[in-house]
Formats: sequence, C-alpha cells, structure tokens
Amino acid sequence: MRFSRAPRTAGHSRAAPAIRSRRTKPKGARPALSARPDAFQPSAARSGAQPCRSGHSESENEAKGGFPSKRPVWVDEDDEAEERVDMTHRYRRELMKSDAEKILTKKKLKARLEEQFQRAMGGVPAWADRENRKKSKQAASDSGSDEDDDLLCRTGNFISSSESLPRGILEMKSCLPANQERLADGKLSTVQFHPSAQVVLTAGRDRSVSLFQVDGIRNPKIQSIYLESFPIYKACFSADGEQVIATGTHHKVFYVYDMMGGSIIPVHQVRGMEEKFVKNFEVSPDGSFMLLTGTSGYLHLLSMKTKELISTMKVNGRTTASAFTSDSSKIYSYSKEGEVFIWDVRSRKCLHKFEDEGSLEGKCIAVSRNNQYVACGSVSGVVNLYTTDVCLKENHPKPVKAIMNLVTSATSVTFNPTTEILAVASNEADEAVKLVHIPSYTVFSNFPVFRRKQIYLTQSMDFSPRSGFFSIANNKGKALLYRLKHYSDF
Repeated sequence: MRFSRAPRTAGHSRAAPAIRSRRTKPKGARPALSARPDAFQPSAARSGAQPCRSGHSESENEAKGGFPSKRPVWVDEDDEAEERVDMTHRYRRELMKSDAEKILTKKKLKARLEEQFQRAMGGVPAWADRENRKKSKQAASDSGSDEDDDLLCRTGNFISSSESLPRGILEMKSCLPANQERLADGKLSTVQFHPSAQVVLTAGRDRSVSLFQVDGIRNPKIQSIYLESFPIYKACFSADGEQVIATGTHHKVFYVYDMMGGSIIPVHQVRGMEEKFVKNFEVSPDGSFMLLTGTSGYLHLLSMKTKELISTMKVNGRTTASAFTSDSSKIYSYSKEGEVFIWDVRSRKCLHKFEDEGSLEGKCIAVSRNNQYVACGSVSGVVNLYTTDVCLKENHPKPVKAIMNLVTSATSVTFNPTTEILAVASNEADEAVKLVHIPSYTVFSNFPVFRRKQIYLTQSMDFSPRSGFFSIANNKGKALLYRLKHYSDF
C-alpha cells in the first residue's frame, strides 16, 4: 500500500466513482463514423429516412484546411442519462440543500463537492490550487540563465515573512472524528498523522491499528489490522511513513507493521536488553533510531532498520518520558524526580542535566520542531516552557513561561510544526486540554468550548504535518478532528 504526498480529496476529484460512466468506446473511434452504419442507425434511418449530410463535400472541406463536417448518426441516450446523478445515495445525501435536489448533474455535483471541501478546509489549500501550481511550474521552467542577473539588478527586501498566527482566538472548525468509519471499542491510546500523506493513524485498547484518509468530511477508512490479545499502549509511524510500530500494555514483544509489504512482524526479544515490559518509545525524526524507555532509569537505543540494540543509557531514578530533537542529534529524557538529562546521540554521553523548576514528578516532555523550546509537564499540572540554549547551560534554568491552566497531572504536551502552538493536556479530568499561543505564551480562549463536553479524557494529541489539522484521541474511542483555518495546507 502506497500513499501519495498530496492525495486528491473528494472535493477535487474529476468524478466520484459512483458517477462514472460504465460505457466505453473503442480507442480511436470517431463518434461521427462507424464501421457498420446499419448497426448504429436510429430507427428513422433504418426505416428508409436518409441521414443528414453536410452541405460541403469532403474535398471542399479539405481544401479549406478543415476536417469533414458530418453529424453523428447515433446518439446514446444512456450516456446522456448518466450525466445526472442520484443524490439520495447515502454518501451524497448530505450534499442536498433541499428535497427538490434528488437529481443533480455531474457539473453541479462537482461544484457542490468543491464548495463543501473548501468550507471544511477554510479555503482552497495551496496543494489543491492547480492553477497556481501550474503557474509556478511554468515560471520555474521559463527561468533561465538570466535569473541571477535579474536578482542582482533588484533592490529592496528579498525576504517576505509569512503571516504569523494571531493570539486570543484560534479560528478552527470541528470536523467528524478522524476515525468516524471505525470508532474504537474503548480507550483510544494513540492518534498520529502520517509524515507525508494525508492519512491519520489510530490505535487503542481494542487491539487494532487503523488508517484513515483525512479530508475533513468523511475521513474514509483505508485499512485496519488486528493484533490478537495485544491491547495497544502506543503506536507510531516510522519517519518514512512505511512502517507502524506498536507496543502493548503488558508485553515484552512489540510489533512492526510493514505497510509496503503488508506483513506484521513480531519482535520477541532484543538481544542485550533485559526488560519485563516494552511500552513507551520514541522514533528519531531522521528514521535512524528507536528509543525504548526501560525500568530503573534505563534508555535503550535501537537501530530502526534492524531493531537491534546499539547502546543503553541510564539516568538517576526512573525515566518517565523522552524526546528527540528535530535533527536527531540529542535526546531529552525526563525523570520521575523532576530532572531532565540531555544526551548526545552519537556518543551516547550525557551533555548536561537540569532541574525542572518546582517539579515534584516528571510526566511528559516535548521539544519544538525549530529546537527553540522544551516543554516539561509535571504531576502538579504545571507545564514549564524553557528555551533550549538556557537548558544547555544552566542547572536551574528559569522557564520563560509556567503554564498553570491544568489542575491535574500534565500527561501530554506537543508543539505544532511551526512552533506557534503548544498543546497541553491531562488524562485525569474531562476537557483538560489547552492550546497555548507562542510567543505570547497566552492560552487561546475559545478552546475547548465551554459548557459543551465533547473531549472527555485526552489520551494523545497530534498536529498534521503543516498544522492544517489537530486531533485528540480520547477515552471514548474517538479521534476528534479540528480544522485550523489559519493554515492553508494539510
């Protein structure tokens, strides 16, 4: 199974599968002519009526430089009928604006689908704007050796900054759950977007891993795999998006699902690693390493390719959470005692250690995509936000912001890809999730919606590769999906 980088959604397909014509004509056949005219003549022609002919001869037309002008002698009424689409089908009922629209033409249906898609996406995404993409490709192909000369002849500012995310109110739209076509039976432990395709992964205690196409409207299911007697603690895509790694709640074995080959590979034993359970893990952004969190403070670094042990590191106390930097050169590990250890991946040596201010017990940690910030969530519910340059120098750094909007343990923290939003959440209280604006360090006031319980207990969170979508996995088996309108791409 392969995924394209920018798959077309329902709103931009030329025709939905249900409305394609099943009648095909031989390749190269001309509708105006037939090898057997008697077989294709209408009833009037067969009864003796003469078919209409052009007023000019073929030689006259050729002399004028044109083609022979002849009218079709056969009209397929079925083809014309198929230009109209039955809107009462269960997949098209929601597109009806009134009961009178039980039948629509293909052209109107296409326009209706585009309208619905743009409404869900908050406009036309850049990857779906075919005209602009064609223009940019044409402009790139037209540019030649004079490009450098044109650049040197210009004056002024060449750097244009994109519009930054405003603080206060976050423009967003609630969509159908990402896993609407297959809700989990029980707690959903993981939700994660594919690194390059418009696909989302969900996994949970119902022992299944599912993949869905994200369009913000139907989110059709692609595939589900079932791991017998294996409640899933965590699942994660590999960096290239070709594998899914899944660990269980009380198992030593973990599974690797090869999406290209369609095979499920159990990893029963990692030589040199003595652990009773394998639960929490991280995958390096460059796709080289897999970090398993062991007991008694051990961190096991595995080769992502072979799943063999490379090295083992140890912190003082017990490790509760870890995170790679975006360049995969460092690992931040958070201990139960509230200390953060910074490791060099190449040498496997501890570069520095600092104490998270006021932390009684570490719970979760995240590093921003631009390597500028580190967020540490503790059992008290406080999430401290640090700059990485200070963390690498000081043993007792001061956070640039202490986020105190949670009243129960902070169990999940994650940055969006542009480092403009920090999502913080707790799985110990309903609706305990906040979105923090960076760099103002203020909470968006319109999320979650007050007096409307829909999130329940947050188990996992993730942003899509270009921040167009945000998803929350909850204890009710749903992967809630939100469209962030500020971002035009998926």
